[in-house]
Parts: sequence; C-alpha cells; structure tokens
Amino acid sequence: MAKEIAVTDMTVDQAREALARLSALLGQANRDYHGADAPTISDAEYDRLKRRNAAIEARFPELKRTDSPTEQVGAAPSEGFGKIAHKVAMLSLGNAFEDQDVADFDERIRKYLGLSSEPLAFTAEPKIDGLSLSIRYENGEMVYAATRGDGSTGEDVTANARTIADIPQSIVNAPAVLEVRGEVYMSHDAFEALNTRIAAENEQLEAAGKKPKTVFANPRNAAAGSLRQLDAQVTRERPLKFFAYAWGELSESLADTQMGAILRLQNFGFVINELTKVCDSPEALIAHYKVIEERRVSLGYDIDGVVYKVNDLALQERLGFRSTTPRWAIAHKFPAELAWTRLEAIDIQVGRTGALSPVARLAPVTVGGVVVSNATLHNEDYIAGRDSKGATIREGKDIREGDWVQVYRAGDVIPKVADVDLAKRQDDAVSYQFPELCPVCGSPAVREEGDAVRHCTGGMICAAQAVEKLKHFVARKALDIEGLGTKQIEMFYDDPDLPIRTPADIFTLAERDGANLTKLANRKGWKDKSVANLFAAIEDKREIAFARLLFGLGIRHVGETAAKDLALHFLTWETLATAAETARTAALAWRAADLAEEHERLVAQAEGRRAKVKESRDLAMASHKVSVEAQAAWDDLTGIDGIGAAVGLSLTDAFANERERSEIDRLVDMLTVVSPDAPTQDSPVAGKTVVFTGSLEKMTRAEAKARAESLGAKVSGSVSKKTDLLVAGPGAGSKEKKAADLGIETIDEDGWLTLIEGL
Repeated sequence: MAKEIAVTDMTVDQAREALARLSALLGQANRDYHGADAPTISDAEYDRLKRRNAAIEARFPELKRTDSPTEQVGAAPSEGFGKIAHKVAMLSLGNAFEDQDVADFDERIRKYLGLSSEPLAFTAEPKIDGLSLSIRYENGEMVYAATRGDGSTGEDVTANARTIADIPQSIVNAPAVLEVRGEVYMSHDAFEALNTRIAAENEQLEAAGKKPKTVFANPRNAAAGSLRQLDAQVTRERPLKFFAYAWGELSESLADTQMGAILRLQNFGFVINELTKVCDSPEALIAHYKVIEERRVSLGYDIDGVVYKVNDLALQERLGFRSTTPRWAIAHKFPAELAWTRLEAIDIQVGRTGALSPVARLAPVTVGGVVVSNATLHNEDYIAGRDSKGATIREGKDIREGDWVQVYRAGDVIPKVADVDLAKRQDDAVSYQFPELCPVCGSPAVREEGDAVRHCTGGMICAAQAVEKLKHFVARKALDIEGLGTKQIEMFYDDPDLPIRTPADIFTLAERDGANLTKLANRKGWKDKSVANLFAAIEDKREIAFARLLFGLGIRHVGETAAKDLALHFLTWETLATAAETARTAALAWRAADLAEEHERLVAQAEGRRAKVKESRDLAMASHKVSVEAQAAWDDLTGIDGIGAAVGLSLTDAFANERERSEIDRLVDMLTVVSPDAPTQDSPVAGKTVVFTGSLEKMTRAEAKARAESLGAKVSGSVSKKTDLLVAGPGAGSKEKKAADLGIETIDEDGWLTLIEGL
C-alpha cells in the first residue's frame, strides 16, 4: 500500500485525488453503517480519515467536493439529495495566521485600489465552525436551500432547512430575489445532549444485540450530519442554529456597506452574530480579534478564527474575486497549538512533476485535539536549517532522524515541524543527506538554479511520476472519469493483462478488454455492471474541453488557470501545438541566454568586476539561429498575461520531447477537443489583445486588467505584432516606442475609460 503523503507536501493534483479517495472510503463507510448496519472500519479510523479530509480541504478549499465527507457525518448517502447550481459561486476565504498577514491584507487592497492614506473600514466577525448554507427567497417566500458543495453546485436540503427555527419561512419587504448565506451550527450544549441521547440509545441497541450508532466527534460534524439527513424529521429533532452573514444573488442592493447589509438581514428576521464590528484599521481588526479570542471558550459554539471584510460594498465590487477566493475578505485563524515528539524517520515522496518532498514520520502526538503522525519538512534547505535564500532559520539547527521536534498545526490544521531540541539529540545522530537519486527509479534528482526543490529526471520511466500523472489526468478538474480514481489507477498501472501506463491507454481499455481472455469483469471487485459503467464513463470523455485536456496532461507549471488562459488565447488544440513547435528554437535560445547571463553575473562577482550581462546574453542568443517566425511565436506565447517564460519553456519542452509528444498525439487522435467559447463580441475590445504600460492614475493595473478581460479582451504583458491596443500612462517607456514602430494604436488612460464607458 502506498504511503500517505503529508497534507502540507501535497500538490493540487495529489490533494484532488486524495479527496476523491477519502470521499469514496468515507461514503462507503456511511453506507455500510446506515444502510447495511454493518460497519467495516472502526470509529477511530473513520475519524482519522475524516480529519485528513478536513485538513486537505482546509489547505485546498477550492477542491472541496459536493460529496465532501465533512458534510456527510452520520448522514445517508449523498445520492439521495438533488443538486442545485448556485447563481453566485460560494467561494472559500484566504487565510491569515499572523498580525503581519492582516497588515499585508490591508496593503494589498490599498495597492489594488490605488489608495494611500484614505480611510478604509472593515467588518470583523467570528468565523463559525459550521456548515455553509445558501437560502433563496423569491417575492419573500423560501424557494430552496443548498449546501456550498464544490462552490458551484450544492445539495438540495430545502426540507431540512425549513426545520431550523433561525431561518424564516417568509420575509416581509424583501427584494424580489434574495439569497441569504450563512452558517448552520450546533451549540455545545445541544451537541452534548445529542451525544448523550445517542449513548443512551446505544445501550438499548447493544442490549438487543444490534450495532450501536456512532457518536459525533464534534459540533460541526453533528450539525453537518443533522442537516444532511434524508428524513427531515431527523433534522427537526436536532436543535440546529443559523447565523446569517452574507448573500448571493440579489434583485436589488441591501445596503451600501457590509455592516448595513448584515443589519438589513437582521431586520428580515435572521440571527446575526453580536460580535460583528466595524473597524477602521488593521490595528483595530487585531484588537477585536483578541477580544473574540478571549471570549472563544465562553461563546457556547465553535469558532476557528475571525473573518475580515471590506465594509464598502462598492469597493468589494471593484476588488472582485480570484479564482477561488474574494480579494476583499480574509479569515484570520487562531494560533496553532504546539507539541513535542520524536522524529522517527524522514521519507521522500515523489510527485507528479518529479518533485522530491521530504516528510517527517513522527511518533504519534496530539496537537489541537488531533493525532499527528506526519508533518512536512518542506525541502532540503529547511532540513539543513536554511531558508530559500540561504539565511539561517531555527538558529541554524538542522533536523535529524531521531530528533525531538516541535510540531504545530497551522490554522489548527496543517502539521509542520517548527523546532528541534538539541539537548535531547542522540549522540549517534547524523546529518540527513538529501538523496541525489530518485528513490523510486534511481534517476538523477537535480536541483536547478533558483529552485528550492529537487526533481527526478526519470520522466515517464519513473513509476511514481507516471502513476501520479495518470491520477492527475482522471482527476475532477481534468478528465473527471467517474469510477476511475486513485485506487483504480494504481490497480491498472500494475495490471499485467490490461495495463494503463499512459492517458491514451484509458481509451483503449474497452477494446483491449474485448480482445483479452482475462476479462475485467472477472477480477475481484468488478462485475458486469461496474465494468459497463466504467467503459461508458470513459466513452463519455472522448469529447473534452480544450482547457481540461491541457490541464490534465500535467505539464509542469501549466495549472488550471494557465490552461484556461492558453485555451482562450489559442482557441484550438492545433493552433497551440503549432505555436509550441514553432517557438521551440526561440525557447532554447531564451534558456541559453538566461543561463549565460547568470553565469556571467556569478563569474564577474567572483572576480570583483562588473558583469557584462547584455554581451553574454547576446552571444548566447546569437549561437541559436532563431527565425523571425520562431521569435514571434515565443513572444506570442510568453506574452499572454500570466503565462511567462516558465510556462513557455515547460510547454515547448513537452511538445519537443519525442516520446511525450507521441503519447500526446496518440491521445488527441482518440478525442474530440472542444474549443472554448469565443470572447464576447458586444464590446469594442472583445477579442482584441490589449497591453497596459506606464502608470495608471484612475485605476490600478490589476483593476484595469480585470476590467479588460471581463469585456472579452486578451491582456498581454508585452507588445508584439499581434497587439491591437496599447494603453499607456506616464512613464510608458520602451513598450510605447515599440508600439509606435509597429503602428499599433495607442491611447491614454482617459481614452481607455472613454472607450469602455457604460459597459
């Protein structure tokens, strides 16, 4: 059985697969207990898996599944609930752990909005440790209630929500459309009473020779399990509560400020948290945070931090959202708890991209109510007592196997090693030697200049990378093939008769099964129906979105956002492939020039002279005969805003690698790659490539970019022949000159605002 990867060492892909596996395991455990009355795992193991799932969701909130086990405790299978698509996504929050993080939050907002010393107010409210719920009212009447789910789609729990006393069935003087959002929770007293009742029922069950019910681990799980009962009468019998603190779709604004809108919700009959307060500075936020922290024990319900939101709703609108979190809000988590334990071993995990990640195997220790046995060690520098820039950390103390180490859980969740007790170090302890060979395939593990992590160079010959790439390919945000998850990929990879070693092998599985005497349906765990379902699910993915396919290939640096940006820019797979091929020589020249520049700088530094950086770069570029077409393709590729040279190099490397390209082509030949929708055509900049340069005085660069993209424009970071419009502020410099040389239309900020006025 493969070793568990520490949550802090997980890549996004590994986290996604772990959540899928945990969802399956815990879902089956629930079905075994509630449906068959025959538990297959112990309560302790169930709780351990549940805590691991929660830890992964806390680190990767955007990956939370609609069938998340954190919302299924004690509940019937999720298939019993209908699905509701949220009109406005229910996103997660970014986290702050230190006071400086709060100051940085304020500074980021001011920078984005172009504010300096102007007043900026925030609200601060307790972060309830419960279950997020969205309730929709139309013409004052409740229409439905849905859990957050994956942020886009939640579970229909309308009947259950109607049993909660804090949630009005109808509202007087409400907007025609009103979606109220908040947190369902259970008080400590109600939680204790519920578990006491379950314990009493268990005595009767045990006396009758029946399986006892599982008591709830904590109030949040009790609230989640109670809300997600198929029988609303069960929910009615459990005293759930609800705090309102936000909203989704509205037909009209509730107020001008966050606080005003919250008070309006109170007027509608919702309960709001009495500790919510308006603060006028980061210092005031921290002061109120400390007040709430002191009262935490006596509140009577669980909280795990304080949420800060920009109070002005017009500023919230300007700030907008990142892919998974709003820019205008952050959760300030309570401090981590600390514990000391023995570091028994340091293991190396090899990820999808070949990254070697060290994991501390610990003597189990309880930290913040959770038993911790694994923790991250980040990288070889961290083990050696250095940070990424070579400066000493922990006073230069290195970490060795057998050491007595201090462990903490960041944000009450993620286990990390913080310190070492040298007084307890064993006499025979030796410094840890980070491997220079991959522990899985034996290939050299190299650490490139400026990189904090070593990578296995084995590529597709490395079984660890191959398996992780396959898991990534079938993951939820990639191909998302139902019935083909982590467990199945591991099984098929080692299967002697029906192996899946590359993504293309997935789409030949049914054909190979038909021609093979050893049928899949004859294997343990497989029946005719499950095999038919798998083959149908695979067939259903032969038509796949461009961005999903590109993301699913697992090319280094090409994450979900980069894949979407590339798909929107090139629109067809063939165009992208041609661009990557054409740009190859320019990419090699760029890499050589970059290395030459760094080499010249280091040599000059050693010799005490000034580096001739430009000369070295020019010589390196000249040594590669780059055609005009290749340079243009490279500039176009790396000029896409948010892409850059790192993505460009990874992409051109992948398409130039003969073996990898052959597998990509083999896969694409089996699929229909669906192009993204063309940019909206109802704006004067739709479909155009826009570059912003110089200082913008009426909006920040980030705000200008977000606005342009919302109007269907492509925003590039560099000027090229493909640029349609340059928006130049004071100090534009070389980009403005290049635009003039190329005959590209150039306007100032006022011209830009006039162009998009009213849109």
